[in-house]
Amino acid sequence: MGSARQGGDGLTPVEAAGAVGARRVSLLGRTGCRPGFTLVELLVVIGIIGVLFSILLPSLSKARRQAQSVQCAANLRTFAQAWLMYAEQNKRVSCPGRMPGKGAATTVFYLGEGTQYRPRWYELLGAVNGLYPCKNPKNIQDDSWQIENPNFLCPLVSNWTNSRNYAYGYNYQYLGNPRPKPDGKWVNWPVKSDRIRADQTVMAMDCMGTAAGKAKVDRTGYYAEGTKDPYAVGNKGWALDPPRLTDKSDYADPERRDPQDRSGPDPRHNGKMNIAWCDGRVTLEQPGDVGYVMAPDGSFVVSGKGADNRYFSGTGRDEDPPPVK
Repeated sequence: MGSARQGGDGLTPVEAAGAVGARRVSLLGRTGCRPGFTLVELLVVIGIIGVLFSILLPSLSKARRQAQSVQCAANLRTFAQAWLMYAEQNKRVSCPGRMPGKGAATTVFYLGEGTQYRPRWYELLGAVNGLYPCKNPKNIQDDSWQIENPNFLCPLVSNWTNSRNYAYGYNYQYLGNPRPKPDGKWVNWPVKSDRIRADQTVMAMDCMGTAAGKAKVDRTGYYAEGTKDPYAVGNKGWALDPPRLTDKSDYADPERRDPQDRSGPDPRHNGKMNIAWCDGRVTLEQPGDVGYVMAPDGSFVVSGKGADNRYFSGTGRDEDPPPVK
């Protein structure tokens, strides 16, 4: 019998078919069945991701805080510009720290969004631009009401929403303090804006209220419901005391006229605070740049070397605050 015909490579058709199948199986083994990552490789990848995350997280946090600081400055700039507009609309009278209260007839004021009981400076300046801190203002004394409009808040302490324990303090002692004196006159009101050196006078800034006079370790948390705790951050924060006080000057809390109960700045922006000036500017400064003196325990003193009111007095000179008697 004749032998089977061989191909050009010396293989019979059956042998050639077997060789092709073997090559296909070999190719599938190399490409169709790749093994996955080993446990060690997965751990290495996870470790690298963790290292990258730890490197990026501080940068992301810093960028977030910077953005909050910029927004805070924008909010204060709006107030500073409104201060100029308020004076223009009110016969050059500077905005008071709070409207006076002398009997029921003059205790409630209309601001364009309903009546409000003795509105504070930020409500008065907000109304200049048609902005209001809350939708339903109250015409009775109530220190528990909450600020709802973010344009009135510092983003870095966005939970400081209480109307009394406020995040921004006003230079009320020199720009308008309508608290009554024993003789029936006001402590310092009205104040004419054209007598203020606007480019050298603080209008408002980040403020921690009466906690500023306490050692850092003694300060307590924030009370959004309006609790009156002189050790709490933000307590009576809407009123900012100047760097230097005397035994005759007013205090943010007139019932606690004591150096440890002074109101003061809050350098919450990486050791600095945003300051709105009466000429409409906003700058980022350290407390010492505007005359405040901090003791080793973190409290702000009321007198001593370095305590200076030149950036608060309105005259560019270091003058005593107006006396209460």
